[in-house]
Amino acid sequence: MTHAPDTAPRMSPWRIAAWSVAAVLLLLPLVAMQVTDEVRWTASDFVFAAVLLFVPLGLFELAVRRTGSRTYQAAVVAALAGAFLLLWSNAAVGVTDGPADAGYLGVVALGLLGAVVARFRPRGMALAMGATALAVAAVGVTAWATGLIASHNSPLMMLGVHGFFVALFAASAWLFGQAAPSPDARR
Repeated sequence: MTHAPDTAPRMSPWRIAAWSVAAVLLLLPLVAMQVTDEVRWTASDFVFAAVLLFVPLGLFELAVRRTGSRTYQAAVVAALAGAFLLLWSNAAVGVTDGPADAGYLGVVALGLLGAVVARFRPRGMALAMGATALAVAAVGVTAWATGLIASHNSPLMMLGVHGFFVALFAASAWLFGQAAPSPDARR
């Protein structure tokens, strides 16, 4: 009796480590709640954290299975890191610590909508992530111009924070553009 070779993609040590770290991060507040009264998470806090940790990892798994292109995978990592960090920082303390923070949910929604419309193809993803980078900048400029940034936030700090997110999404856009087949290759 012969066996067919195993064609299922194997989990790399890095991917196993990423899933393990996410699980440990989710368990830390549970352990902390057992030893101190300073940490008080509700079930909804755990659900939010689980979604925030495991959805990006699941999306990365899909990207790894969809393509062997390391450039495409790096673009996905940059996009997911930008979305994760934007949502996490917004939920934890607020990016601007003011009313403009709701705009960052729209930024992530725009990126996701753009990815779906692009059907996750590299050229369309490059456009979607470019638009997401511009949206981060637009929310930041609008928040600054209209005074929707908390007064204790310095303009230089806000420029750095927004610049970081713009750079992540712009890097993702550039990497997706590099992963797209050249027009000459399609002829």
